[in-house]
Amino acid sequence: MQIEEYFEFVSPAEIRIKGRRLTIDDVLYEYIHNAMSAAELAERFPTLTLEQIYATLLYYVRNQAEVDKYLAANLEQTNQLWQEQQANPTPDMLRLRQIRAQRDVQRLREMNTILEEQVAA
Repeated sequence: MQIEEYFEFVSPAEIRIKGRRLTIDDVLYEYIHNAMSAAELAERFPTLTLEQIYATLLYYVRNQAEVDKYLAANLEQTNQLWQEQQANPTPDMLRLRQIRAQRDVQRLREMNTILEEQVAA
């Protein structure tokens, strides 16, 4: 079996692990940035077999320069989308931000009340 047979090359910006919704990005992020071992990755991604995890890691090692470019391009696209979303939030996002701000204010009031009671005691 060729290593590429473990993957679905959906587009230049999406390489999925065959039969799964997970992309190689998901596994490699944990491997590269969180230094997870294959066993830890198997725990983190219980729908993947250890064979699929090793295949992903091997694919990365064999094609590191190409995969690094792929990952960097996807990260850049994700960052651009996030920035656009922050600049142009949906009405639902605005509502959620308002709810979060109200909760933060309420928590601060509660903390101030507790501190005032402790100082007074």
